[in-house]
Amino acid sequence: MLVLAGTVPFKGLPLKQGVARFDDDFAIGDNFALPAAELMHCTTAMIATATIACRALGTDPPYAVIAGCLGEGDGSKLVYRFLAEQAEALQPKVLTLHYILPIRLAAEKFIESLRHWKNKPILIADAGGMYVMKPAGFAGDFDLMTPDPGEMAFLADPDAIHPAYVRHFISEVDLTAIPRLIKEAYEHHNAPRVLLVKGNTDYIVRDGEIVATVSEPDIPAMECIGGTGDTITGLVSALAYAGYDLVEAALYASRINRIAGLLTNPTPATRIAEIIRHIPAAIEQVLKGVEYVAA
Repeated sequence: MLVLAGTVPFKGLPLKQGVARFDDDFAIGDNFALPAAELMHCTTAMIATATIACRALGTDPPYAVIAGCLGEGDGSKLVYRFLAEQAEALQPKVLTLHYILPIRLAAEKFIESLRHWKNKPILIADAGGMYVMKPAGFAGDFDLMTPDPGEMAFLADPDAIHPAYVRHFISEVDLTAIPRLIKEAYEHHNAPRVLLVKGNTDYIVRDGEIVATVSEPDIPAMECIGGTGDTITGLVSALAYAGYDLVEAALYASRINRIAGLLTNPTPATRIAEIIRHIPAAIEQVLKGVEYVAA
């Protein structure tokens, strides 16, 4: 099973869990639904992407776990508690953590429980998942993380406890410095076995070595659309669940995400759901080796 866990920006939303669906609407089990047009950049975009990707790859749909959190921590605590007390019963093959507040004690309880699981899943983290696991010293427990350049600077800084406190402000990260930041993150043991660094150029890294980069097709409008990083996390999770090696999954996820953008022909006003709907066609092009063609 592919299990995806994180919070959503809905105040007071209790824990919701179940098999995810993405058709005319986005739903988790029978007790949470959103019109597709209301998908936003956050955990919902990641789950919707993984759902449509799993369908295209011929696997079971993911199992999603969410709770509402606007920064007060209640929803994040519910997700951590689920991970520590109930997630093992789902027997996940892949477990992905997304937007969640960095609550260290709750994260420690989850990791401690995980170390006693009979079968450890492939662990993937983006956003809040990285924000808590790196300063807590658990980055090495994960198999793959998907940082953007600012988050890469966070992983590289041995003293930073949150991306806001890196030595150089996030918006000023020199993109040419990413190889150096990758090297430093591994030197300080603050990175998992595989990294997919998202940006104008995507870097695929294994054990500190850059093994591939992806920069084409370049779709500048995608930089303005919230959620295009979340879609990469959903894609790499679905590909890992389908049995692809993590480096291969990261490389394919990067290419598929860009080609889905190309097929959408987006503008800065394009909603993330429109790009997600082009993912099946992008998967077919990448996995069949077809040269990408815009609509």
